Amino acid sequence: MSVQSKYVCSECGKEFEITPEFMVCTVCSQKQKDDKPLKGILEVKYSAEGLYDIEELLPLEQSWIPDLPVGFTPLWTAEYLDDHKQLYLKDDTSNLTGSFKDRASILVAAFAKKHNIKEIVLASTGNAGSSMAGIAAACGLKATIFLPKNAPKAKMVQALQYGANVISVDGNYDLAFDLSLEYSKKHKLLSRNTAYNPLTIEGKKSVSIELFKQLGDAPDYVFVPVGDGVILSGVYKGFKDLLQFGFIEKMPTVVAVQAEGSAAIHDALQDGSFKKVDASTLADSIAVDVPRCGYYALKQLQKYAGQSVLVSDEEILMAQKELSEKAGLFAEPAAAASYAGYKKTKKAIDRDAKVVLLITGTGLKDIDAASRMLEFPQEHVKTIEDI
Repeated sequence: MSVQSKYVCSECGKEFEITPEFMVCTVCSQKQKDDKPLKGILEVKYSAEGLYDIEELLPLEQSWIPDLPVGFTPLWTAEYLDDHKQLYLKDDTSNLTGSFKDRASILVAAFAKKHNIKEIVLASTGNAGSSMAGIAAACGLKATIFLPKNAPKAKMVQALQYGANVISVDGNYDLAFDLSLEYSKKHKLLSRNTAYNPLTIEGKKSVSIELFKQLGDAPDYVFVPVGDGVILSGVYKGFKDLLQFGFIEKMPTVVAVQAEGSAAIHDALQDGSFKKVDASTLADSIAVDVPRCGYYALKQLQKYAGQSVLVSDEEILMAQKELSEKAGLFAEPAAAASYAGYKKTKKAIDRDAKVVLLITGTGLKDIDAASRMLEFPQEHVKTIEDI
């Protein structure tokens, strides 16, 4: 059985070979406007006969994928978290660098190895950068990361610890994105920028395939923390592949959870167009002014009757604390947003529905945010009598 794959423009349908030279559609990308999502995002399309294992659908041979602890993460229920019968936590804090972003990074690294590329460049709010740094280190590659100067210190420490070349940007993620693209083009390096590199979507689809295998079918609902829209797009891409080859019969209801202060995709779903926002939320991993994967993500939400919900920073912090205290799962704010979104919409969900919350990163990546909800001991004891 042979699997054929190619890039297809998600807007005009133009086809491209899967090579390092192609990142976005050469036609649609010419229509790019400032302060708007990327035009001409490429999607990997497959044709295959006699497909028995959905994991065979990769844009490069399985032999190139590094043997690293990425993916195949736990799916579990927390007895004391909620009374819903089938509420599952998809725990991606157990990935190599503690982040969902490893799913994309490992595929980009494999692609670089196949094409003998030694250095990978990207912009990040923190997680994608530390992820690529760790995966690159394990694969003998160099990572150059453009990080906003206000990125959580723990994420910068993590990237530096892995040996990455970290460039601090005097601005937000959007400026970091633009500078990293300019840098990668100038030095002819591989960009791992989210959405811009089609493999970032393709790598993240693995979570949907795992959910299918772990549950025996597609879940009814998947709650996804959303910033630039690539994780959301990856979730849809995985289920689309499962549908295409007959492994499942229906698309789950995917719920995009956004912070109130970074709501570009939610707003576009309501009124059909994107407007620039000045993102302001403590959930740094989902804080973006311009969602780079916005057009593609919106198209999936519209086509498959997806939903969106906004949560406040206070609701995110409460959800983070509750996940810790009632499930023993310390999630970073962006990851806890999925639970905050579920809590806000649970009354509309059938009690028998299979509901999955994507927990996309460990809370150890941003202890300052969690500290806002804690009371630290003010007195210190030397004896039992001092208590």
